[in-house]
Amino acid sequence: MSAAAIALNRFGLGARRGEVAPDRPRAWLLDQLARFEPLPPAIAALPPSGAVAGATAEFYELQRRDSEQRRERGRQARQRARGAAGSAPPAMAGAPEEPMMAGGERDERRERGGNALAETRGFAQQQANQYHLAAAAARAQVALTSPTPFAERLVHFWANHFAISVDKQSAKGLAGPLEFEAIRPHLTGTFGAMLQAVERHAGMLVYLDQASSVGPHSAASQPGRRRRPSEAEGLSENLAREILELHTLGVRSGYDQADVTEFAAALTGWTASGLVQGGIGRFVDASGTPGSFVFAQQLHEPGTRIVLGRTFPQPGEGQASAILDMLASHPATARHLAAKLARHFAGDVPPPALADRLEAAFLESGGDLASLYRVLVEAPECWVAQPVKFRTPWEWSIGAMRALGTEQIDPQALHSLLRQLGQPVWQPGSPAGWDDAAASWAAPDALMRRVEAAERMAGRTSVPIDARALAAQLHPGALSATTTQAIARAESPGQALALLLVAPEAMRR
Repeated sequence: MSAAAIALNRFGLGARRGEVAPDRPRAWLLDQLARFEPLPPAIAALPPSGAVAGATAEFYELQRRDSEQRRERGRQARQRARGAAGSAPPAMAGAPEEPMMAGGERDERRERGGNALAETRGFAQQQANQYHLAAAAARAQVALTSPTPFAERLVHFWANHFAISVDKQSAKGLAGPLEFEAIRPHLTGTFGAMLQAVERHAGMLVYLDQASSVGPHSAASQPGRRRRPSEAEGLSENLAREILELHTLGVRSGYDQADVTEFAAALTGWTASGLVQGGIGRFVDASGTPGSFVFAQQLHEPGTRIVLGRTFPQPGEGQASAILDMLASHPATARHLAAKLARHFAGDVPPPALADRLEAAFLESGGDLASLYRVLVEAPECWVAQPVKFRTPWEWSIGAMRALGTEQIDPQALHSLLRQLGQPVWQPGSPAGWDDAAASWAAPDALMRRVEAAERMAGRTSVPIDARALAAQLHPGALSATTTQAIARAESPGQALALLLVAPEAMRR
């Protein structure tokens, strides 16, 4: 691979049809960091995420009111029953209570309430589903047309690092906003700022059950403050564990279960306006924009916390924030992130020397992300001639569409394509995100699905495309004789184009 081909494909997202290869590849990449647009038009045109969160918040509020009304009716019925039993003749003491309303009227009221709940829940789910498809299409639209594809690749890297999954319905409409609102604005800032933004975002708080986490000794858990045990869901350790294991330190980095529990206690009270189910929702201020970060003091576990041997006496919200600051600058975090970046840009087995330089840059700069990106661009390990990575389905799909000059995306078609290829947007199997190694994506059946997708793409082109000329433009100085010969011998222009899209040069970067 030539330096231009590496810049376009290994660092970028693939050349666009008609794009001129950069004559100064390293400068071209670094210049993108200064020109990156955090809020491009395709994303800015989406409805505000608060509107999507608002539909869910409306359902939760209606559900909460319905539950309270049911409990109140039950309480009144019990009071009437006790009064009737006390005043009835002895022979009638065990007789059933005389209903205050006819059975049909009671059934009708219950049906009306049930229908309203079902309709509100259905509307909230519909809104979340539609927003998810639109947000995924906007993400792809930006990837296809952005003049800063290196920066967009970095966005995708961090979104996968801080992964949430739309498999959880309550988080479905929040996956896109997490990337757009917490990751994109901090792409060239510090890791600490990105970490704080991500962990406060409703998407992460809801996905990992932090929004409803309650300290066992908090005000909300005290006797008399809740009507029944189920209203206090208890302490959730999910977010604390994933922050330590995935977002910062990494596995086998020295923390233990006591650290997880202490950190989880510090995080209690971190929640989202309107997005708390059940009775504990009444302890959370829901007056703000739905989905906005809220610190609920009454859910917070009081006391000093000890994490990784350090003491954190800060009150309220500041306690977990201080722990995040400590984790953001920890040497284990530097080592963990350095290895992931090296793996993404220099091979499935990250070169130790590159990882060491990235780790040193992280510690010396205080987690400045732009400094890490410069190390990558300047690293000889990232510029070796042979391909070092197998493209994931997302990378391959975007690369193929850029190659064809695609500018408009049909949301449902994109969803179907990526589901067929095994990597639907924002839907990994776990908080660990999608795997970043060839072994997960290069199976024979997965390759056959790419061949089928390439044939469909080539067959839908609206204008004739000379695959031989396009091949030289997409992979300058990098085409093998085998690929050149296969394209030249194709039986039709469409077949030649499909062959180009699944050539080894298009599968690897």
